[in-house]
Amino acid sequence: MTVKRRIPRRIEEIDWSDWEAVDKATLLFVRRDDELLLIRKRRGLGAGKINAPGGRLDDGEKARDGAIREVREEVCVTPIDPDHRGELLFQFVDGYSIHVWVFLATAHRGEACPTDEAIPIWTPIEEIPYDEMWADDRIWLPEMLAGRRFHGRFIFDGDRMIDHELDVSD
Repeated sequence: MTVKRRIPRRIEEIDWSDWEAVDKATLLFVRRDDELLLIRKRRGLGAGKINAPGGRLDDGEKARDGAIREVREEVCVTPIDPDHRGELLFQFVDGYSIHVWVFLATAHRGEACPTDEAIPIWTPIEEIPYDEMWADDRIWLPEMLAGRRFHGRFIFDGDRMIDHELDVSD
């Protein structure tokens, strides 16, 4: 007989001190004056959505190094001196999980160009298209843009966020 493991649907049902993600990944926002470099993802988790450049870490790769590599691969830009701003832990009810390190760079080299993975979009901060992004972005992204650091835990059922908790510090 196969025992089906119950996937938690509430933040407090998970022992986050023992939680381990299936995948480790990054997001790196590049800021230019009052604009952010966002992308429309062409493939992978969140295909079709707008997000920051980023992706899964290679085995043994440090988060900062992976974040820089992913931005180069996805939009041909090299972020300069990215700052670690927060971490996001995602548990999906289908069993998938991902730990995401979030970075912000205020300088870069190169011109953003489309690739097979993403279409770059320089977006005015006051026009961030939250309705085309993951639901959690509207919770923590304004905190990052206000200069705060954060640690978030989220539970998703497909594209739908069903629970979350966000800790913020200056």
